[in-house]
Amino acid sequence: MFTSVFALIAAAALAAVRVDDAPLPAGYTIPVVDLTKDASRYTVVDREAGQYLGHVTTVLLENGRSILAVYPKGHGRGAIVLKRSDNGGKTWSARKRTPASWATSLEVPTIFPTVDAAGKKRLVLFSGLYPIRESVSEDEGKTWTELKPIGDFGGIVAMSCMMRLKNGDYVCMFHDDGRYFQEKAAPKKPVVFTLYQTVSHDGGLTWQAPSAVFSSSAVHLCEPGIIRSPDGKRLAVLLRENSRRRNSFVIFSDDEAGSWSVPRELPAALTGDRHTAIYCPDGRLLITFRDTTRESVTKGDWVAWVGTFDDIVNGTEGQYRMLLGKNHYGADCAYPGLVMLKDGTFVATTYGHWTEGEQPYILSVRFKVKALDGK
Repeated sequence: MFTSVFALIAAAALAAVRVDDAPLPAGYTIPVVDLTKDASRYTVVDREAGQYLGHVTTVLLENGRSILAVYPKGHGRGAIVLKRSDNGGKTWSARKRTPASWATSLEVPTIFPTVDAAGKKRLVLFSGLYPIRESVSEDEGKTWTELKPIGDFGGIVAMSCMMRLKNGDYVCMFHDDGRYFQEKAAPKKPVVFTLYQTVSHDGGLTWQAPSAVFSSSAVHLCEPGIIRSPDGKRLAVLLRENSRRRNSFVIFSDDEAGSWSVPRELPAALTGDRHTAIYCPDGRLLITFRDTTRESVTKGDWVAWVGTFDDIVNGTEGQYRMLLGKNHYGADCAYPGLVMLKDGTFVATTYGHWTEGEQPYILSVRFKVKALDGK
């Protein structure tokens, strides 16, 4: 249906990732800095007795201090909650009024800022599964349109990431395991995970039919997180490996998402779910994610990684990890929102079972990477 050059790339990539290739080591050697011992860094964003509050995405507004957070009342599926902080995550508002259709959300909400060719700025919010729907704000989140389908296609964790291309277009990525891309889809056996991308030419108002970037049953690559290289010439996408047989993977593009390299396994230090990345003031990368490393003292917890883009390119471990939140129920935590304030303070926000025996709730933590280097 969506035949393109990406189908050929996907076929080549499928051939390149073989389950009989020797996996990389399942553990890492870099140190871990524990932030959880300093309670002063943390703020409870939202908590409701008996109510599961789930997967968070955040966006920093233009004033550089106001943050919006969106998350579902449930595990992915559930009414979307919107909250706002006007002091860099130190305190948070009551739940904001939202469109009626936000209560019908079927999947993890994600939120991104865009600007079109005429300079019009917007926030766009996505809700996935079939069909993927979008809500738009043109007043920095004060008011929103109702959720509406962006096309005759669906997907999981849509959109997991967004990047503005050099020509002003936006590329978004998501994945599907055969259940939701088309209405009443019949999944294949064995299960095949497919990574898709779609492009907008008008600042996120409309989206092209998706193209398949990579498909595989050997490794289940999903939940892409995109990063641009410091020189602006290369895009990298970090990928969750959902079969849990391997570490996370990475793909690269040197032509603004026109084509992608075959997936390559990452070191265990970068293995996790839902990678979210921002550059530090000194040029290093901070990437936060759920730790699903097969051998890790923080397995199942909310963590962050400090390193460089070159570490990703060269397959090296990076500098160190941080423990941001100790999760008390399996690995059910940490689809993290991440922003950086003007003074270099990171504000990371996510859900998790932070209190043993209770439903997950939303926490925010503030820190400067430079201040942690000595630890």
